[in-house]
Amino acid sequence: MTPPVRIGVMGCADIARRRMLPAMSAADDIEVVAVASRTGPTAREVAGVYGCRSVAGYDALLALAEVDAVYIPLPLALHARWAERALRAGRHVLVEKPLTADPRETRRLLDLASSRGLVLMENVMFVHHRQHDAVRRLVRRGAIGELRSFHAEFAVPRLPDQDIRYQPELGGGALWDIGLYPLRAATHFLGDDLEVVGAALGASPGRRVDTSGAVLLRRRDGVTAQLSFGLEHAYASRYQLCGSTGRIQVDRAFTPPSDHVPVIRVDRGTGSREVPLVPDDQVRNSLSAFTAAVRTGKADDAVVHSCIRQAGLLALVSEGGSWK
Repeated sequence: MTPPVRIGVMGCADIARRRMLPAMSAADDIEVVAVASRTGPTAREVAGVYGCRSVAGYDALLALAEVDAVYIPLPLALHARWAERALRAGRHVLVEKPLTADPRETRRLLDLASSRGLVLMENVMFVHHRQHDAVRRLVRRGAIGELRSFHAEFAVPRLPDQDIRYQPELGGGALWDIGLYPLRAATHFLGDDLEVVGAALGASPGRRVDTSGAVLLRRRDGVTAQLSFGLEHAYASRYQLCGSTGRIQVDRAFTPPSDHVPVIRVDRGTGSREVPLVPDDQVRNSLSAFTAAVRTGKADDAVVHSCIRQAGLLALVSEGGSWK
């Protein structure tokens, strides 16, 4: 029997407690061996739930010989530092998205991982949900004719004022946390041949980071992508592909729970139909992709390329967007 990948969790962020640790503990091919935090009490509290070791300090986690890989759910501003330290300590790394806010830094870290025979993967979970494969098949089969445009929206209600996403020094802002989803979805369906035609970022009164944004992308053949996102909006999580003869719509597109029954809506001039799918667990699927890569010692080339391309587009939007 193949031994499980032994993972140490570097930080006790909400995403780690709420989604990743429960999924890791339920996986047959993963063993959570340690949880680290800056201070001991927090680590002890979380580690106690999963019956694993608690560690005070992130360097102490990397010093544990029994750790094969680390999961990093720290704020964006800390990703590059701790991903590099983990790689130089010989550990595979799964890091929350985005990997960094600098495409050159992203490429450097991916190159470092490759040179050491290690896996560095960005935890963009929604691309691992099978509903998007079903949408791709419908488009390939001509369900909506020739593709003309892509539209995506992701927005969440106002967060507590102390949330790290409102803190620029920690890499906060709507673009990096929320805008990444529709932008990555655009590349997922339209490919890499996309240019940023326009971008606008806005900040709610009193905020020091962008809290909303809109982006227009264009593919060389004229297909466009219109994206919007926000941190202080009514909840929205959907996309739509428009073609010459119809359209495909998907709701609960980016963060569906594992028991959600996806429904793809196909509208044509002759009528509409709904295509129900079986529930799928994108968190588990993302972890499975990571552990599979760890066993081979190499991240999938397509995954690495998507990470690099995403980093470049996010940087262009960040530089081209204007807000006051």
